[in-house]
Amino acid sequence: MPEEQLFKTENSHTRAEIADVLASAAEQVEAGTVQLADESTTRRVEVPDTPMLEVELERLTDSETGEQRYELEYEIRWTE
Repeated sequence: MPEEQLFKTENSHTRAEIADVLASAAEQVEAGTVQLADESTTRRVEVPDTPMLEVELERLTDSETGEQRYELEYEIRWTE
């Protein structure tokens, strides 16, 4: 299935700032409409009543440096 990326942002933030973003996102999901925005793009999407929630924690190792990093992902998905 071809992928079409509609919105993406990636920036460093403090834990408190990230918690604020996640709390705001949770409120929007609960209300049923999520709005994503950065300086150049705004996207709005309706979230159905019963989407799928995936929570994933990974430890990844850079093959060249051996450096390890963690990724914690919360993914909400649904079909139209």
